[in-house]
Amino acid sequence: MPLFRRVLTIALLAIPYCTGPASAQSWPTRPVTMVVGFAAGGGTDVLGRIIGRRLSEVLGQQVIIENVGGAGGMMGSSRVAKSPPDGYTFVLGSRADAINQTLYKKPLYDLRTDLMPVVLIADQPTVLIARPDIPAANLQELIAYTKKNQDTVKFASAGAGSTGHLDCVRFNTAIGVKITHVPYRGGGPAMQDLIAGRVDYICTLTATAVPQIESNLVKAIAVFTPNRAPMLAKLATAKEQGFGDMEASTWFGFFVPKGTPAGVIQRLRDATAEAMNTPSVQEQLLKSGALVVAPERRSTEYFRQFVESEIAKNAEPIKATGISME
Repeated sequence: MPLFRRVLTIALLAIPYCTGPASAQSWPTRPVTMVVGFAAGGGTDVLGRIIGRRLSEVLGQQVIIENVGGAGGMMGSSRVAKSPPDGYTFVLGSRADAINQTLYKKPLYDLRTDLMPVVLIADQPTVLIARPDIPAANLQELIAYTKKNQDTVKFASAGAGSTGHLDCVRFNTAIGVKITHVPYRGGGPAMQDLIAGRVDYICTLTATAVPQIESNLVKAIAVFTPNRAPMLAKLATAKEQGFGDMEASTWFGFFVPKGTPAGVIQRLRDATAEAMNTPSVQEQLLKSGALVVAPERRSTEYFRQFVESEIAKNAEPIKATGISME
């Protein structure tokens, strides 16, 4: 074979090997879209916009926020699962994605196979709060009161299958009581009825609880995290109050469609980690009720294993209550 033809043949054969890594190294060359599966102005949206602004600077490309609400975040994640696997569309997923895998009879996507985890970003601690006039000043007193009055006590949530619903179910199960659940169509109405004393307690996120606690509209009972939450530094954890079997929070992280090149995933992970390390980002997230996860929890492999465990953990209270959605 003539020398020219041999050189041309080798060059052509090398194109597939060169294109992949080069594409990953140059990504992104245009704006990217972060899908948020909840309405604009909500806690997930606020978190996405905080991290997105800094991520735009790190990547050198605009990060466009696209709100695709519905079905507890499932519509947004489904949209990304069906997107081209090129890294230009990713979703800010959350614990709701793990819940939906069991809550819905036919989820629109398989979190294990249709989406690939990139990086875990932040947690919002779960807080147990009660009506302002409840005769209990701490967790042990609330447990005693609940056990004594379980036929009349009621707990509220933002809806069946919500994180607050499942966390209160886990709490009730752990203390050995069966309490009437009052589901609402959103956290706002549930909080209003708690303040008014129509329900007795609720498990909610710090972003929702802090303003009500600081205004003395509700009674703070415990935070369900291993350590005290910085935004509620005076509130003792459940463990500090002698109840070490309860930990709960809602996590947030990025996912991309299956088949996205490993180099693109690594670039997005590294850029997100750099954004997370920015002091102003951490400060803004803290004000919004979220905590940036520790460095040892930021690897893609950690996130993959974490998602697997979260699907299993959240399946337990769903199956225990028998709730299911079409």
